Formats: sequence, C-alpha cells, structure tokens
Amino acid sequence: MSEGREEIAEGSGKGAGSGVSVGDVADAARLVGFGLQPKLLPARDAEYAELIRRHREDPAFGRLADAVAAGLGLVVLEVSPRAGMAVAAAEDSVFAVRMGDYARRAASDSGDRFLHGLAHLATAALAFPRPEDLVDDGYIGRITVHGVDAFVRQACRRLEERADEVGENTDPASDAPGLEAAWRVYTRRSATGATKDARRLASSTTGIIGKAVAFLVDSGFLQRTGDESGGTYRTTARYQLQVRDMAGSAAMAELLDLGVVPVGDGTATLVPAADDDTPLAADAGLPFHAVP
Repeated sequence: MSEGREEIAEGSGKGAGSGVSVGDVADAARLVGFGLQPKLLPARDAEYAELIRRHREDPAFGRLADAVAAGLGLVVLEVSPRAGMAVAAAEDSVFAVRMGDYARRAASDSGDRFLHGLAHLATAALAFPRPEDLVDDGYIGRITVHGVDAFVRQACRRLEERADEVGENTDPASDAPGLEAAWRVYTRRSATGATKDARRLASSTTGIIGKAVAFLVDSGFLQRTGDESGGTYRTTARYQLQVRDMAGSAAMAELLDLGVVPVGDGTATLVPAADDDTPLAADAGLPFHAVP
C-alpha cells in the first residue's frame, strides 16, 4: 500500500482528530483504476483483493473510493471479491463507451449498426432469461453465436406471425415499437455467408453477433469457453450487474415478452412456432428450431 500518509483533511470519517491522507486518496484512486480493468479480478491480484477488503470493512475508505469514482463520472455497481469494483460509466463520463460509438466503429452501414444493437440486446436476454437469474449471484449464463442468431430469428418469426394476425404485415410505421421494425431487417440478412477464403462474412447476422460478443469479451462481460457453434461463452459477474442495470429497458421487456425463451431448470430454450416441423438449426448449441 501507499506510504507517506500526509494528512489532507480533518475529521473525514476515521474518527475524531483523524483525517484522510494523501495515501488514502491514492489507494482509493488505485482501487478505481483496478475497477476500470474489466478483465482483472481480485483473485488474480493481491493488492486489488486487499483494497476490495478495505472498501468493504472500512466505511470511510469505501466512501472515499466511491467519491473518487463519482468524480470520474462512474457509477459503482458492486464492490465484492467476485466482481471486483464493478463500475459503469455515466453518459457524460470520459470513460463512456456509447453503443452508437461502438456500432460506428464496427460497421459503416446504418442497417448494420441497427443489427449490432439488436445482437447485444438478444445476447443479454438469452444469457439471463429470468428475473431471478439477475439476482442470483451464483447464476452463470451461457450463450453461443449460432444460438443467439437462432433466438433472434425465432423472435422475428413470432413478430411476423403477430403482424399477420392483425393484418399489419407491411412496412412498419415510424412510431412502431423497435422490435416490430427490426424483424424485417434481420430476416432479410444472411445468417452466415462467407468470404472467398471461407471466413464468416462480417455483414452476416452471425458475423455481427460475433463482433458483439468479442466486444463483450474485451469489456470483461463474457468469457470465451470454446469454438463450437460459432463460439461459446459464459457470463461474468460484471455482465450480470450491467444487464441487471438495463433489465427495465423497454426493448428488453419487449423481447422477453414474446415468450420465445421459456425457462424451467435454468436452461434457456426456444419455443417452436405453432405447427412447426422444421429441423433444428445446425450448430445452434441449444435446441433451437431453424427458421426457413
């Protein structure tokens, strides 16, 4: 820990006659710095683990570290051995990575940017399909690239059926709900495609999902566990906290309300459409039904 603890303020939480030292501030900033390294966990760094312990056991130090984070435009979601110091950037923070910025870097076409957002939404919904999954600290969600694609295509099928039932299977109005407008864009796009050297086409839906999950891995939200089904991934505590924070969004609720992912024993599956005898999607990684 830091040495030379010069006192800079009196009566700041350590008790009468004591103050916050330069070393305390340095340690608090160090803790926030650890929190900004999304792939680093306390179990892998002794100093990080000690600062997490101090934050939890020393209320004055905890308040100081939280204040440093707030000053940087960061929201502290949780401080624990499992998640470390999990922070989210407020919209005006210099650390904010806005989805629009990410999508512009990932794709130049506006339609592709729209699909990148849908890929992130679907990944979160499939990783944590039940409210209880978000509050269970021991829950680990698992997704695959092909599985997310199959999930979205089945959701698109539900939306198309719903539009047919009410006689509105036409181009959506400008004020139509986001998913109603989305299904046509997604279903028109190839699921895979390939370049001349057999690589996955970046503009295909699985290519877009692949970019989305790679971004989540780099952000410390997912961990890659294998290459099957286009890539298999497990969720992290940090991702659970982030999805918990966004779970009340209208788009997330709209997607889950389609009833595409019933869950019984903790394993998410897709509901086949009525009178659906189509074969299972190849390499979906879950019992998803293929969409013609």
